[in-house]
Amino acid sequence: MPYKLLKFGFGREFNESRYFEDVQTPKKTYDVVIIGGGGHGLAAAYYLAKEHGITNVAVLERGYIGGGNTGRNTTIVRSNYLTPEGVKFYDASVKLFEGLSEELDLNMFYSTRGHFTLAHTDSSMRTMRWRAEVNKHVGVDSRVVGRDEIAKACPQMDLDCSGHAAIKGALYHNPGSVARHDAVAWGYARGAANLGVDIIQMTEVQDIDVRNGKVHGVQTSKGYISTGKVLSAVAGFTPRITKMVDIKTPITIHPLQACVTEPMKPWLDTIIVSGSLHVYVSQSSRGELVMGSSLDPYELHSTRSSFDFVEGLTSHIVDMFPFLSNVKVVRQWAGMADLTPDFAPIMGKTEIEGFYLDAGWGTWGFKATPISGKTMAATIANDKAHDLIHSFRLSRFEDYELTGEKGAASVGH
Repeated sequence: MPYKLLKFGFGREFNESRYFEDVQTPKKTYDVVIIGGGGHGLAAAYYLAKEHGITNVAVLERGYIGGGNTGRNTTIVRSNYLTPEGVKFYDASVKLFEGLSEELDLNMFYSTRGHFTLAHTDSSMRTMRWRAEVNKHVGVDSRVVGRDEIAKACPQMDLDCSGHAAIKGALYHNPGSVARHDAVAWGYARGAANLGVDIIQMTEVQDIDVRNGKVHGVQTSKGYISTGKVLSAVAGFTPRITKMVDIKTPITIHPLQACVTEPMKPWLDTIIVSGSLHVYVSQSSRGELVMGSSLDPYELHSTRSSFDFVEGLTSHIVDMFPFLSNVKVVRQWAGMADLTPDFAPIMGKTEIEGFYLDAGWGTWGFKATPISGKTMAATIANDKAHDLIHSFRLSRFEDYELTGEKGAASVGH
């Protein structure tokens, strides 16, 4: 252990400053109140202050920052989506991620690995070609590869998957990366606080004051706050917030589970995803295998995890990597995925004046953290949807103008 760390651990005085001020009591009035202290809410607060000069902002979090889906995901960053709207949006996020460590002066452990989406059937290969062409058209580095290139990148994999679902090829996405999720949340929190934003933890929003179709304030567990603008960025808790303003959305909530193994020497240099086997896996900087599966098939507002999940997931992992049969799973968890019918998010203004929505992220919210914050901040500041999120507006469900991203979900749902 480094001497400096020992000295810090046993020292009686700590000279390092706090990441941000621990605000206990909200002010009576804010220009903007953001509900949700995850990556999206904190990023929106940061960009409101940095790019639009709006610093009288409160971020309200019922627990602790990053304690929701931001801290419960598998940290994959990519932009190999199916629709031009989705590819452009997530590509903008990848570009922000690439400079985020320098932007926030905090190591995000951002690591570009390359991302293989495996195809086990002819129909899957057709979808991979479709996605590759859309990606190339938008300028994103994705291409279809065969078994030989997969074997070269990951020689440990059984390409026949123990005879259960032989791999025919894959969509290879060179910019595919991983990042440290906790660092993203804390980096945006510190950046926002340094610019004057109040981050108030352990504070629950109990109601939103709407009169004559306009937001006037929020009632919290720490009292009433007057404000004319409210952003909801609460992922799986979205139905509880939209109920307060009497807005209906097509969002359903499903548990999404994941787990990690005991650490091992580095061997998996890339990110592997299989929609047919419902698995995705990468190796962390600490040597753990970070593994996830598809959404649980039932709607449930819960973060409980199950033995059925880990049993099914690991059986498919062993199909691809038989040598892992004796590796131990040491931790598993779940998040609440807010899913829309077209597998694209809901972002922007709503029918209630002053109420903005950032929701419907399903399994891909973490990778959108920087660009969602940037575009929602611009939308709030200008009271007009940013060009990148026009296709994600809530009204698209009434207008029958859906943005169909189901074919680009991380795993089959």
